[in-house]
Amino acid sequence: MQEINVILIDDHAVVREGYRRLLERDACINVLAEGETGDEGYRLICDHLPDVVVMDITLPGMSGIEVTRRVLTRIPDQKILIFSMHEDMVFVNRAFQAGAKGYVTKSAAPEVLIDAVRQVATGKLYLTSEMAQLIATQTIPGEGQDINSLSGREFEIFRLLVQGQSLNEISEALHISYKTVANYQSNIRQKLGATTAAQIVRIALDHGVISSAAKA
Repeated sequence: MQEINVILIDDHAVVREGYRRLLERDACINVLAEGETGDEGYRLICDHLPDVVVMDITLPGMSGIEVTRRVLTRIPDQKILIFSMHEDMVFVNRAFQAGAKGYVTKSAAPEVLIDAVRQVATGKLYLTSEMAQLIATQTIPGEGQDINSLSGREFEIFRLLVQGQSLNEISEALHISYKTVANYQSNIRQKLGATTAAQIVRIALDHGVISSAAKA
């Protein structure tokens, strides 16, 4: 198989080192560069045009999902594999809606990530059979339908809001105006039927967007 050039984006240096060593066990995989933030990852991808990007979702600034959306707007053929601790289907669905070619959780066996990189590099979609079955069978009652009604940008801002980021911080992270963020916040509350920040957090907790431990 031809050499596969990879860019690895994760915000923990020790974790990146482990993944680099794991990936480079395969003689066909070469890690070109590493990034630790969404903005840095976006620049590295655009500069190097790797065969495959292996990227976490939870990053400082833009999430991996937002980076995916932006990269594919600029480079439609770029292959991106999401490698995340999140096992909730809301993140899996959002990743594929943004254009990711694969999704692997960090709880998967090491050989799964290598297989995923090889498959995505050939242009195939990659999803473990367990996750594929969950996607096929899962239905989220109640507010889940409202979560699904959020656009890609609305979901990104929703995710940052429930992490406690201010409108100014979101404006800076996503490189959009404060007024635009405020308008999105209003739309999000309307779609979710939430009038307070506490209600938005409750919805996020109910649907796995954040965990109770993260808010403790």
